[in-house]
Amino acid sequence: MLTTELGTIATYLAGAGACAAFFTRGRARLALSRAKHRSLTGHARMARRVASLVRFYDFDEARFFASDGAAEEVAARRREGFHRLAALYRTRFPQTAALTEEAKAGLSDLQFTAAYRVPFQYSRFVRRHLASGSFLASSAGVTVTDLDGNSFYDLTGSYGVNLLGYDFYKKCIAEGSEAVRELGPVLGAYHPVVAENVAHLQRISGLDEVSFHMSGTEAVMQAVRLARYHTRRSHLVRFSGAYHGWWGDVQPGIGNPVPARETYTLEEMSERALHVIRTRADIACVLINPLQALHPNAPAPADSSLADSSRRAGFDRPAYAEWLHRLRDACTDRGIALIFDEVFLGFRLAPGGAQQYFGVQADLVTYGKTLGGGLPVGVLCGRGALMKRSRESSPADICFARGTFNAHPYVMGTMRAFLRHLQSAEVQALYDGLDDTWDQRAAELNRCLSNENLPVRVAHMQTIWTVLYTRPSRYNWMLQYYLRAEGLALSWVGTGRLIFSLNYTEDQFAEVAKRFLAAAQAMERDGWWAGPATTDRALRRQILREVLIHRWARRARE
Repeated sequence: MLTTELGTIATYLAGAGACAAFFTRGRARLALSRAKHRSLTGHARMARRVASLVRFYDFDEARFFASDGAAEEVAARRREGFHRLAALYRTRFPQTAALTEEAKAGLSDLQFTAAYRVPFQYSRFVRRHLASGSFLASSAGVTVTDLDGNSFYDLTGSYGVNLLGYDFYKKCIAEGSEAVRELGPVLGAYHPVVAENVAHLQRISGLDEVSFHMSGTEAVMQAVRLARYHTRRSHLVRFSGAYHGWWGDVQPGIGNPVPARETYTLEEMSERALHVIRTRADIACVLINPLQALHPNAPAPADSSLADSSRRAGFDRPAYAEWLHRLRDACTDRGIALIFDEVFLGFRLAPGGAQQYFGVQADLVTYGKTLGGGLPVGVLCGRGALMKRSRESSPADICFARGTFNAHPYVMGTMRAFLRHLQSAEVQALYDGLDDTWDQRAAELNRCLSNENLPVRVAHMQTIWTVLYTRPSRYNWMLQYYLRAEGLALSWVGTGRLIFSLNYTEDQFAEVAKRFLAAAQAMERDGWWAGPATTDRALRRQILREVLIHRWARRARE
């Protein structure tokens, strides 16, 4: 009898324990779900599924100019303007375009960027007629020159490398090469310049130790690996829209062919995200890309996704600084490594980087791009306890990371030249009043655009800008081609990201603003913003209908 009763009690307690565990896991799962951003960017698996459902279709010439339902008169203006622009491109860029076309067959990167400059429905037609080319012959100061002798004000920033002007980096490369010339390409052993670089980086980062890598992606990989090794936890936290390189764990959605199973993608600047960070026991590290302050929870803006005018951006420094401080506190409380990914921003915001600018000390910081003085590099700085590659108590338990070209003498020499110049009075002076300078420049350009009643504005984070559109339209992506015709060089993401170097003078910027205004005026005259009255929501519904129609049509053919 007693045995039966004890068995019943044990069964009851086991069942109650299972129920409690189920509800605990359920609450944790619900909290995690609520901490994700509501967009597809915040839901990696859903984004991948949606992307797989979209089938290719494109527009013939008649549909190309009236895909928004524009009247024939408006479509005719667009057609005339487009072909006039195409004739200008053929005349102005023949050699550059010809070499680009020749190289494209064997250069997969070029094939990709060429195809994704505009929304895919328009891409083939645009590539056939507006072949601008991807080759350059020279650079000087804030300009670049193509193979046909056309000079452009550079707004590409070389993916963020160009912080101080191309002449500056040429000088760094020359000085660095001369400094290590006698040693040459010897690998494994270090050139003495490495010791000086380490000392500079310790001071700049406020951290104990340094490791060198060949790219920013590699530096971030090592930061995450070390965090996992030392915390003995599995998961990393990244925030919706943030870019940390192309490796699997930090790119869990579209673009990664396999799922990232040990990654939490949370909503940035969110109380619910902080709750998850404070309550889960499996988080090793939290990754922050401070560039997201310009467009929290949204991916890097690109003209390939300009289906309407819903692109949004805006920088609120106090609000973002407060968020970083709260995130710092949460990570400290839970023993989680806070990683600042400054590969893109580098020393753009302040001589000490984003840590100095926002007043937050990270546990690990990654640098790249501009730090190499114009040569490829990735750098990881961190607290001594997190940078160790082995455990004294378990000598066979190591955390390995080593690359053949890490600390290459020529890269290290050029880095030393960059770091020395960074401390010079001339370069330090460029940071004086940096926020005010670029706030005023953006405000002045926006005033000019507003005065001309043009549906274009700019948002910025100092020298990093993005173009916003204030009138619903399917054709905003055309602006990049008018800007190029006015002598402004943009990267393959178009108006999504414009990057100025700090050394732009007032006169040089005034010329850029003048050309920007002229491009927008030409686009307005050609009718690209003159479509029927609509809303962004209506445009998205129209595109969804097109996608569904073409998917059903394809399934019917199959």
